[in-house]
Amino acid sequence: MNLDFTPLASSPRLLLEAELAPVQGTRFQPTGFPNLGAALYDGPDGTPMLLVESEQSMANRLEAVCWDVINKDLVVALKGLPYIRVVDQHGKKVTNSILEAHRLNSERIARSDDFKKISEEIGYKQGEAYNLLEKLPPVLLKYDINSLIHGVFLEEIAGVIRLPRVLSSFIEAYNASIVQSGGVKIDRINPGIKGGDGNVIYSKEEFTAPKITAYFNLDLAQIRAFGLGENAERLLIALALFKILKFLETGLRLRTACDLDCKDLRVTRPNGYTLPTLKELETELPGLIEAVAAEGRFAEPRVTEIMWQKGKGKKK
Repeated sequence: MNLDFTPLASSPRLLLEAELAPVQGTRFQPTGFPNLGAALYDGPDGTPMLLVESEQSMANRLEAVCWDVINKDLVVALKGLPYIRVVDQHGKKVTNSILEAHRLNSERIARSDDFKKISEEIGYKQGEAYNLLEKLPPVLLKYDINSLIHGVFLEEIAGVIRLPRVLSSFIEAYNASIVQSGGVKIDRINPGIKGGDGNVIYSKEEFTAPKITAYFNLDLAQIRAFGLGENAERLLIALALFKILKFLETGLRLRTACDLDCKDLRVTRPNGYTLPTLKELETELPGLIEAVAAEGRFAEPRVTEIMWQKGKGKKK
């Protein structure tokens, strides 16, 4: 194993900052929220700030880089990791725990009859205190390691079964300025404007900013608190770093009008730590995966199939 995580052994966090910029021009489009639009706010010193990408959206994007959409499988470096595949009653693939927004708490997983076995292994009993760190991490490692990285709230079982994200991220822009523009949808047959038909004129809001920064926070203390052993800890750190570096290399086209480049990536904590390269991680990850598998920590087969029937198991 060539990955050296020794400098991280006494640090509670690994903090990274990536400086981003539009690949062309100066404008970009941030994430928007219903009934709110763009999230504009003032920083502590009064600097006009803009939330370009939220924590919840970044979690989805960091998961997405693990999946090969063409071959409908994990990317090559991550093959062998456990996850849950959802199939219908005919055996047709429906979705999986990597793509589902709430991972194991997806209604297509947690409300399936086939989830009962996993629920029993999680070991929650009504009316008894639940030791989260003792019981939950080994089960998540066994069936869906991504739930250890990105967190899970198994409210379908009990409200106390809640694990925060080990890896969190967001993107902010500093001294953001609004760029007002617009356009028109042209109807060449009936150009009159009536009830949404014909020509439709619309406004458009984009932004420009001298500084756009992506922040990544890897909670090393929480990984150690899982008590899963050295091999599993190394795998979790390597997997998290793979997600970050892969996202910065291939996942920065956030929207049609928000295509960014990573100009610089630095470690802000702990001081002096040098990140491995993406190529080094891709080389080492298969060995780390098999080292944990050799300890009997993963489900066999690695992909656990759960059947979901449309309309079944909905809450009344």
